[in-house]
Amino acid sequence: MENLISKVWELLTIYGLKVIAAVVVFVVGRWIAKGLTKFAENVMNKRQVDPTILSFVANMTYIALLVFVVLAALGQLGIQTTSFIAIIGAAGLAIGLALQGSLANFAAGFLMIIFRPFKVGDFIEGAGVAGTVEVIQIFTTQLNTPDNKTVIIPNAALTAGNITNYSAKGTRRVDLVFGIGYGDDIDHAKKVIMDVLAREERILKDPATTIGVVELADSSVNFAVRPWVTADDYWNVYLLLRCAAFLVTATHYKYFSFLGICAP
Repeated sequence: MENLISKVWELLTIYGLKVIAAVVVFVVGRWIAKGLTKFAENVMNKRQVDPTILSFVANMTYIALLVFVVLAALGQLGIQTTSFIAIIGAAGLAIGLALQGSLANFAAGFLMIIFRPFKVGDFIEGAGVAGTVEVIQIFTTQLNTPDNKTVIIPNAALTAGNITNYSAKGTRRVDLVFGIGYGDDIDHAKKVIMDVLAREERILKDPATTIGVVELADSSVNFAVRPWVTADDYWNVYLLLRCAAFLVTATHYKYFSFLGICAP
Protein backbone atom coordinates (compact mmCIF):
# COMPACT_ATOMS: atom_id res chain seq x y z
CA MET A 1 0.00 0.00 0.00
CA GLU A 2 2.78 2.36 0.90
CA ASN A 3 4.48 1.55 -2.41
CA LEU A 4 1.25 2.40 -4.32
CA ILE A 5 0.87 5.70 -2.50
CA SER A 6 4.50 6.46 -3.14
CA LYS A 7 4.05 5.69 -6.83
CA VAL A 8 0.93 7.88 -7.10
CA TRP A 9 2.68 10.72 -5.32
CA GLU A 10 5.64 10.37 -7.64
CA LEU A 11 3.39 10.50 -10.71
CA LEU A 12 1.55 13.52 -9.31
CA THR A 13 4.85 15.22 -8.62
CA ILE A 14 6.12 14.56 -12.15
CA TYR A 15 2.95 15.13 -14.18
CA GLY A 16 0.77 17.20 -11.87
CA LEU A 17 2.58 20.45 -12.57
CA LYS A 18 2.61 19.66 -16.29
CA VAL A 19 -1.14 19.06 -16.30
CA ILE A 20 -1.74 22.28 -14.37
CA ALA A 21 0.55 24.18 -16.75
CA ALA A 22 -1.26 22.67 -19.77
CA VAL A 23 -4.67 23.66 -18.36
CA VAL A 24 -3.46 27.19 -17.62
CA VAL A 25 -1.97 27.52 -21.12
CA PHE A 26 -5.21 26.30 -22.69
CA VAL A 27 -7.50 28.53 -20.61
CA VAL A 28 -5.36 31.66 -20.97
CA GLY A 29 -4.64 30.94 -24.62
CA ARG A 30 -8.33 30.48 -25.39
CA TRP A 31 -9.13 33.77 -23.65
CA ILE A 32 -6.43 35.57 -25.67
CA ALA A 33 -7.70 33.93 -28.90
CA LYS A 34 -11.21 35.24 -28.23
CA GLY A 35 -9.82 38.70 -27.49
CA LEU A 36 -7.78 38.83 -30.69
CA THR A 37 -10.75 37.58 -32.71
CA LYS A 38 -12.97 40.27 -31.19
CA PHE A 39 -10.33 42.90 -31.96
CA ALA A 40 -10.19 41.74 -35.60
CA GLU A 41 -14.00 41.92 -35.81
CA ASN A 42 -14.00 45.49 -34.47
CA VAL A 43 -11.37 46.57 -37.00
CA MET A 44 -13.35 45.05 -39.87
CA ASN A 45 -16.59 46.60 -38.59
CA LYS A 46 -14.97 50.05 -38.61
CA ARG A 47 -13.90 49.44 -42.21
CA GLN A 48 -17.47 48.35 -43.04
CA VAL A 49 -16.39 44.94 -44.28
CA ASP A 50 -19.12 42.76 -45.75
CA PRO A 51 -20.81 40.67 -42.98
CA THR A 52 -20.14 37.39 -44.82
CA ILE A 53 -16.42 38.15 -45.07
CA LEU A 54 -16.35 39.35 -41.46
CA SER A 55 -17.90 36.16 -40.11
CA PHE A 56 -15.65 33.92 -42.19
CA VAL A 57 -12.43 35.73 -41.27
CA ALA A 58 -13.39 35.86 -37.57
CA ASN A 59 -14.10 32.13 -37.47
CA MET A 60 -10.91 31.23 -39.33
CA THR A 61 -8.86 33.50 -37.04
CA TYR A 62 -10.30 31.91 -33.92
CA ILE A 63 -9.79 28.36 -35.22
CA ALA A 64 -6.17 29.06 -36.21
CA LEU A 65 -5.39 30.60 -32.80
CA LEU A 66 -7.15 27.76 -30.97
CA VAL A 67 -5.10 25.15 -32.86
CA PHE A 68 -1.94 26.99 -31.80
CA VAL A 69 -3.16 27.04 -28.16
CA VAL A 70 -3.95 23.29 -28.18
CA LEU A 71 -0.52 22.49 -29.59
CA ALA A 72 1.10 24.68 -26.91
CA ALA A 73 -0.91 22.90 -24.18
CA LEU A 74 0.08 19.48 -25.51
CA GLY A 75 3.70 20.63 -25.53
CA GLN A 76 3.41 21.38 -21.80
CA LEU A 77 2.43 17.72 -21.24
CA GLY A 78 5.62 16.60 -22.96
CA ILE A 79 3.81 15.36 -26.06
CA GLN A 80 5.78 15.83 -29.25
CA THR A 81 3.71 18.13 -31.49
CA THR A 82 6.04 18.08 -34.50
CA SER A 83 4.06 15.27 -36.13
CA PHE A 84 0.77 17.12 -35.55
CA ILE A 85 2.18 20.25 -37.17
CA ALA A 86 3.43 18.23 -40.14
CA ILE A 87 -0.01 16.61 -40.58
CA ILE A 88 -1.79 19.98 -40.37
CA GLY A 89 0.66 21.49 -42.86
CA ALA A 90 0.25 18.60 -45.31
CA ALA A 91 -3.54 18.77 -45.03
CA GLY A 92 -3.49 22.53 -45.60
CA LEU A 93 -1.27 22.12 -48.65
CA ALA A 94 -3.52 19.44 -50.13
CA ILE A 95 -6.65 21.52 -49.56
CA GLY A 96 -4.95 24.60 -51.01
CA LEU A 97 -3.92 22.76 -54.19
CA ALA A 98 -7.40 21.25 -54.60
CA LEU A 99 -9.15 24.60 -54.13
CA GLN A 100 -6.59 26.99 -55.62
CA GLY A 101 -9.07 28.42 -58.13
CA SER A 102 -11.73 28.98 -55.47
CA LEU A 103 -9.17 30.40 -53.05
CA ALA A 104 -7.97 32.84 -55.71
CA ASN A 105 -11.55 34.01 -56.27
CA PHE A 106 -12.08 34.30 -52.52
CA ALA A 107 -8.89 36.32 -52.03
CA ALA A 108 -9.86 38.64 -54.90
CA GLY A 109 -13.38 39.07 -53.50
CA PHE A 110 -11.99 39.78 -50.04
CA LEU A 111 -9.65 42.47 -51.42
CA MET A 112 -12.44 44.05 -53.47
CA ILE A 113 -14.71 44.30 -50.44
CA ILE A 114 -11.88 45.73 -48.33
CA PHE A 115 -10.60 48.31 -50.85
CA ARG A 116 -13.94 48.92 -52.66
CA PRO A 117 -12.85 49.78 -56.24
CA PHE A 118 -16.58 49.82 -57.01
CA LYS A 119 -19.90 49.32 -55.21
CA VAL A 120 -23.35 47.96 -56.02
CA GLY A 121 -25.02 50.26 -58.56
CA ASP A 122 -21.80 51.42 -60.25
CA PHE A 123 -21.37 51.02 -64.00
CA ILE A 124 -18.02 49.32 -64.56
CA GLU A 125 -16.00 47.59 -67.23
CA GLY A 126 -13.76 44.64 -66.41
CA ALA A 127 -12.85 41.17 -67.67
CA GLY A 128 -14.16 42.19 -71.10
CA VAL A 129 -17.67 42.97 -69.80
CA ALA A 130 -19.40 46.29 -69.11
CA GLY A 131 -22.46 46.57 -66.91
CA THR A 132 -24.05 47.75 -63.67
CA VAL A 133 -22.89 45.96 -60.52
CA GLU A 134 -25.80 44.07 -58.95
CA VAL A 135 -24.14 41.78 -56.38
CA ILE A 136 -20.61 41.50 -54.97
CA GLN A 137 -20.09 38.05 -53.46
CA ILE A 138 -17.11 36.26 -51.97
CA PHE A 139 -16.29 34.30 -55.12
CA THR A 140 -18.10 36.14 -57.93
CA THR A 141 -19.45 39.55 -58.99
CA GLN A 142 -22.73 39.86 -60.86
CA LEU A 143 -23.23 42.52 -63.55
CA ASN A 144 -26.30 43.59 -65.48
CA THR A 145 -25.35 44.63 -69.03
CA PRO A 146 -27.06 47.49 -70.92
CA ASP A 147 -28.98 44.92 -73.00
CA ASN A 148 -30.31 43.36 -69.76
CA LYS A 149 -28.12 40.27 -69.58
CA THR A 150 -26.84 38.95 -66.26
CA VAL A 151 -23.12 38.21 -66.33
CA ILE A 152 -21.42 36.46 -63.40
CA ILE A 153 -17.66 37.04 -63.34
CA PRO A 154 -15.18 35.15 -61.10
CA ASN A 155 -13.50 37.70 -58.86
CA ALA A 156 -10.00 36.51 -59.78
CA ALA A 157 -10.73 37.17 -63.46
CA LEU A 158 -12.20 40.59 -62.65
CA THR A 159 -9.16 41.74 -60.66
CA ALA A 160 -6.61 40.21 -63.06
CA GLY A 161 -6.88 43.23 -65.38
CA ASN A 162 -7.91 46.87 -65.35
CA ILE A 163 -11.28 47.83 -63.86
CA THR A 164 -12.90 50.98 -65.24
CA ASN A 165 -15.48 52.53 -62.94
CA TYR A 166 -17.61 54.97 -64.94
CA SER A 167 -19.72 55.96 -61.91
CA ALA A 168 -16.93 56.81 -59.49
CA LYS A 169 -16.65 60.53 -60.31
CA GLY A 170 -20.30 61.42 -60.88
CA THR A 171 -19.60 63.23 -64.18
CA ARG A 172 -18.41 62.04 -67.58
CA ARG A 173 -17.08 63.69 -70.71
CA VAL A 174 -18.85 62.98 -74.00
CA ASP A 175 -16.25 62.63 -76.77
CA LEU A 176 -17.59 63.50 -80.23
CA VAL A 177 -16.12 64.37 -83.63
CA PHE A 178 -17.91 66.66 -86.12
CA GLY A 179 -16.48 66.65 -89.67
CA ILE A 180 -16.74 69.40 -92.29
CA GLY A 181 -15.31 69.77 -95.79
CA TYR A 182 -12.18 71.73 -96.61
CA GLY A 183 -14.23 74.27 -98.56
CA ASP A 184 -16.74 74.89 -95.75
CA ASP A 185 -16.91 77.84 -93.38
CA ILE A 186 -15.19 76.76 -90.15
CA ASP A 187 -16.56 79.66 -88.11
CA HIS A 188 -20.13 79.00 -89.23
CA ALA A 189 -19.82 75.25 -88.49
CA LYS A 190 -18.41 75.97 -85.05
CA LYS A 191 -21.25 78.41 -84.34
CA VAL A 192 -23.86 75.81 -85.29
CA ILE A 193 -22.21 73.21 -83.06
CA MET A 194 -22.11 75.62 -80.12
CA ASP A 195 -25.76 76.51 -80.67
CA VAL A 196 -26.73 72.83 -80.63
CA LEU A 197 -24.84 72.31 -77.37
CA ALA A 198 -26.29 75.44 -75.76
CA ARG A 199 -29.83 74.16 -76.29
CA GLU A 200 -29.17 70.87 -74.44
CA GLU A 201 -29.92 71.55 -70.76
CA ARG A 202 -28.24 68.39 -69.51
CA ILE A 203 -24.80 69.58 -70.61
CA LEU A 204 -22.93 71.01 -67.62
CA LYS A 205 -21.59 74.56 -67.55
CA ASP A 206 -18.67 73.53 -65.32
CA PRO A 207 -16.41 71.99 -66.55
CA ALA A 208 -16.80 74.00 -69.74
CA THR A 209 -17.26 72.33 -73.11
CA THR A 210 -14.16 72.13 -75.32
CA ILE A 211 -14.51 72.65 -79.08
CA GLY A 212 -11.59 72.75 -81.50
CA VAL A 213 -10.08 71.35 -84.68
CA VAL A 214 -8.50 68.02 -83.79
CA GLU A 215 -7.58 66.53 -87.18
CA LEU A 216 -7.00 67.47 -90.80
CA ALA A 217 -8.20 64.25 -92.39
CA ASP A 218 -8.00 63.23 -96.05
CA SER A 219 -11.43 64.62 -96.94
CA SER A 220 -12.60 66.55 -93.88
CA VAL A 221 -11.66 68.95 -91.12
CA ASN A 222 -12.64 67.29 -87.85
CA PHE A 223 -13.82 69.15 -84.77
CA ALA A 224 -13.35 67.59 -81.34
CA VAL A 225 -16.40 68.36 -79.21
CA ARG A 226 -16.06 67.54 -75.49
CA PRO A 227 -19.10 68.46 -73.35
CA TRP A 228 -19.51 67.25 -69.74
CA VAL A 229 -22.63 65.62 -68.30
CA THR A 230 -23.62 63.68 -65.20
CA ALA A 231 -22.90 59.97 -65.31
CA ASP A 232 -26.63 59.17 -65.38
CA ASP A 233 -27.21 61.40 -68.45
CA TYR A 234 -24.20 60.18 -70.43
CA TRP A 235 -25.81 57.76 -72.87
CA ASN A 236 -28.90 59.87 -73.60
CA VAL A 237 -26.81 62.96 -74.33
CA TYR A 238 -24.22 60.95 -76.27
CA LEU A 239 -26.81 59.41 -78.61
CA LEU A 240 -28.62 62.72 -79.07
CA LEU A 241 -25.43 64.59 -79.98
CA ARG A 242 -24.30 61.82 -82.33
CA CYS A 243 -27.56 62.27 -84.19
CA ALA A 244 -27.09 66.05 -84.17
CA ALA A 245 -23.54 65.59 -85.52
CA PHE A 246 -24.94 63.63 -88.45
CA LEU A 247 -27.58 66.26 -89.19
CA VAL A 248 -25.03 69.05 -88.99
CA THR A 249 -23.00 67.32 -91.71
CA ALA A 250 -25.96 66.15 -93.82
CA THR A 251 -27.64 69.57 -94.00
CA HIS A 252 -24.44 71.47 -94.74
CA TYR A 253 -24.72 73.33 -91.44
CA LYS A 254 -28.10 74.94 -92.10
CA TYR A 255 -29.70 75.53 -88.70
CA PHE A 256 -32.93 73.89 -87.60
CA SER A 257 -34.05 72.09 -84.45
CA PHE A 258 -31.46 69.28 -84.39
CA LEU A 259 -32.30 68.32 -80.84
CA GLY A 260 -36.03 68.10 -81.58
CA ILE A 261 -35.40 65.67 -84.44
CA CYS A 262 -32.87 63.59 -82.48
CA ALA A 263 -34.82 63.43 -79.22
CA PRO A 264 -36.02 59.88 -78.48
